[in-house]
Amino acid sequence: MQEQIQRHIDMLVRTGMEDGVQVAVYQDGALIVDAVAGSADGRPVTSGTPIFSFSLAKNVTATLAQLLVARGFLDYDSPVTEVWPEFGVHGKSTATLRHVLTHTVGLPAMPREITPDQLPDWSRVCASLAAAEPRWPPGTAMGYHSYTFGYLVGELARRTTGRSMSELLHEWITAPLGIEGQLYFAAPEQALPELARLEQQARQWPADPDDDEAILAPWESRPSADFGNNGDILRADIPSVGIASARGLAAMFDAVLQGKLVDSARLTEFSAPAFEGADQVFGTPARMALGFPIGRMGAPAEENSVAFGWPGGGGSYAYADPARGIAFALTKTRLVPNFDTALSVTTILADGS
Repeated sequence: MQEQIQRHIDMLVRTGMEDGVQVAVYQDGALIVDAVAGSADGRPVTSGTPIFSFSLAKNVTATLAQLLVARGFLDYDSPVTEVWPEFGVHGKSTATLRHVLTHTVGLPAMPREITPDQLPDWSRVCASLAAAEPRWPPGTAMGYHSYTFGYLVGELARRTTGRSMSELLHEWITAPLGIEGQLYFAAPEQALPELARLEQQARQWPADPDDDEAILAPWESRPSADFGNNGDILRADIPSVGIASARGLAAMFDAVLQGKLVDSARLTEFSAPAFEGADQVFGTPARMALGFPIGRMGAPAEENSVAFGWPGGGGSYAYADPARGIAFALTKTRLVPNFDTALSVTTILADGS
């Protein structure tokens, strides 16, 4: 499997389809694939090179949310207002952590007064979300919470633990698992030179249908290399997006599957279907567990996959599959409006295992 995937990503780089790619796969606790190819800004990509991978970081945020529950700070049905009273205005008083994790709380888009350059201002963003009117009553519909998800989980975490999401990531995941420097929400200044530089394949992403009526602002739905290379963004705690190496993220998911972060009962509970319906943002079917979409990307319907995990804008992808003991992550430096590379690699993995 290592040789097959290495040959494949080498070919993608050689033919100009990719610049820098990382793939890591654990199975039943063993690292069976650790493949890298290409470069970023003239430097070879290594297994440990951190890459800003947009919503791939939602896998980390959702995992931290499970740890908040496992360690007794919150319950899935804890009202948000129990620790964040000001959030309850405009009918949001019924919102719970379960609604936040299933993207059904009703705040898929940032309030329009929040622009990308204001994302590092945690207090301002959270105050705007608390004052916002939801698009639907919490729990009644699902819509992808592009940037709001990380702040909602993060503010609940901050109010219950007194720690930021970047601090919790270090204390609860990277330090205990020995993967420091491979997963970040807020990269320290000294780590910035080690990060891979992103490249945008196309300056303009394809327009969404009825673009003027889109729920998300363009910057919330279309990843930009300029955004992902911005030092202010890279240093900021924005836990809907973040920085990861494939090996670090796969190691985190493997630890989840192996019971090193949560026990088997908790894994069974949070990976089970929690909401099914149409995604109000994208108009596509959605099947949500508590924090993750269910199903391996590209898997045939008859596979009935129980895998869970988030992709990242620009083409990255990670998932955990309890049925097969697989933890998978792919990160890349070239942003494209598809997941062709991830799909091709996961197909090799599925066919070979």
